[in-house]
Amino acid sequence: MFGDRNLERRIDLLNYKLDLIIKHLGIQDADAVVLNKSSGSYSVDLTEVGELMAQGKKIQAIKRYRELTGLGLKDAKDAVETRWR
Repeated sequence: MFGDRNLERRIDLLNYKLDLIIKHLGIQDADAVVLNKSSGSYSVDLTEVGELMAQGKKIQAIKRYRELTGLGLKDAKDAVETRWR
């Protein structure tokens, strides 16, 4: 199981880096994220997270991001802060 958790962390890190690249390139339609889990790929719409951030509800945005993506607290916080500064 240790190998699986390590792989999950590497994938989470890659997703985080991809978010940084998307922001750097100024890609506007980045509200949908494709996640790869063992059961296959699926897309997650992050529009709601962006709306919460626009309202100044950072904690709720991070919580919702975690619910949608399954990431841990630190990874979700970093992703939200990076994407919606």
